[in-house]
Amino acid sequence: MSEDPFATFDAAYVLGALSPEDRQRFEEHLRTCDRCAASVRELAGLPGLLARVDAPAVPPDLAMPPPDLLPSVLHRVRRGRRIRTAVTSASAALAVSACVALAVVVSAPAPAPPPSVAMTALGEFPVRADARLDAFSWGTQVDMSCSYTGDRSSGEYVLVAISRDGTQTQLATWKAVPDNTARIVIGTALKTSDLTALEVRLTSGRPLLRLTL
Repeated sequence: MSEDPFATFDAAYVLGALSPEDRQRFEEHLRTCDRCAASVRELAGLPGLLARVDAPAVPPDLAMPPPDLLPSVLHRVRRGRRIRTAVTSASAALAVSACVALAVVVSAPAPAPPPSVAMTALGEFPVRADARLDAFSWGTQVDMSCSYTGDRSSGEYVLVAISRDGTQTQLATWKAVPDNTARIVIGTALKTSDLTALEVRLTSGRPLLRLTL
């Protein structure tokens, strides 16, 4: 079996240590590799936790560990090894503090996703929906549950994203089944910060539900 060439990219990606070219390649790889995606989620809180690590009082020229320590630190963290090396200098002590913080992050649970929000009805329609938006470096993922009641609810629906500049982008279309619930999970290159609203519409263009962002 060939080894995954991206297996060691996870922690460096979270720390922002990858080159722009490697970062783009790794983000494309994350779309199809569940193992690497899970590893990145486990390390997601790493930068914030490292920011809480108090560095010992040392001379300015020793305040940061040498740059070549980063590969070694990531190597130790990725395998969850305990650090047993005796520390004989202030610079080495700071490096060990960082390693301990990394090990804690690996065992910490991934942050909970934001809750779904009910979309606002724009009239008396037999359609209800809840939606959640998750921001990623490549864009936005929309996770929506849409339910229908009665025979009048049958038909085709459209999910539309409205950008702050007024641009409207069709994200998905689907056919409703009365007294049933459909789940739509769709990704878009649009950034969450660029969106102003989501709307569920009939294929005729009539808006039924709206989520203002």
